[in-house]
Amino acid sequence: MKLTKAQVKDLNYQYLPLLTVKNAGEYVSNSAKRSARIRRRLDCQLDLPYGDTTGQMLDVFPGCSKNAPVHVFIHGGYWRAAHINKSVYSHIAGPLVAAGATVVLLDYDLCPQVRIIDIVEQIRTAMIWIYINIEKYNGDRKRIFVSGHSAGGQLTAMMMATDWWQQRRLPRDLIKGTVLLSGLFDIEPHRHTDLQQDIRLTAREAKAMSPMYFTPIAKGPSIVAVGENEPDLFHWQSLQFSAQLRLHRIKAKYISMPGDNHFSITDRLGNAHDPLTKALISQMSNQGCRCSADP
Repeated sequence: MKLTKAQVKDLNYQYLPLLTVKNAGEYVSNSAKRSARIRRRLDCQLDLPYGDTTGQMLDVFPGCSKNAPVHVFIHGGYWRAAHINKSVYSHIAGPLVAAGATVVLLDYDLCPQVRIIDIVEQIRTAMIWIYINIEKYNGDRKRIFVSGHSAGGQLTAMMMATDWWQQRRLPRDLIKGTVLLSGLFDIEPHRHTDLQQDIRLTAREAKAMSPMYFTPIAKGPSIVAVGENEPDLFHWQSLQFSAQLRLHRIKAKYISMPGDNHFSITDRLGNAHDPLTKALISQMSNQGCRCSADP
């Protein structure tokens, strides 16, 4: 179905944050500066390859003791933005490592060099790498949690729908809990936004890569958060996905974060005293993990 110019303009406004957050670059730049300070302060292993291309790299911030819960963060950037990468979000490791967790941040190849379906496969490869190797970095592979922002929320949700036993004979409950920030769970609209020139979505790919319509296999609790000041369709996506999770008997908590836009919501995760960070740490603690909510 071909949309009118007015309909395309409205979809762009709803889904392209650069149109609604005029100082988006400042948020990314400030986050990158905070993250550089964290990398200087904490023990970390940077740019570890998990696949066979230059984009398939991850950073690990080991926990302070063995058998630490593992928190994996997947950045956004609409599957295409090279300036939004794992290095921008190292600040997340600060409060999580202090609370007793091992933290992993992922990069992946970007569109248009690859397609979204390829990125999903790369993230699955990264999760398998983490399961096999994380004990070298004090992590407990039986206690893996995943969060993602924006397109990273879509990638996280696709991991929730992955049958790990079928993939590599790994436990189906490999992922013990998730946090989805400003996520995209139905990506069909982006066949009609300005992103399409880079992501080149077909109707079949959009259906296959939209976790809104999958049965989740990971049954652990989920936090689904969106910034209060984000456009309506971001709220709709998070609300509907929360409902979908609950329909499948998953404990899902929807949160509208006061005063936040699409970029400021991730700033919270670098603050140990922020309610969202505390909820993330509590999620790990409540799943039997030795992780303190008061680092």
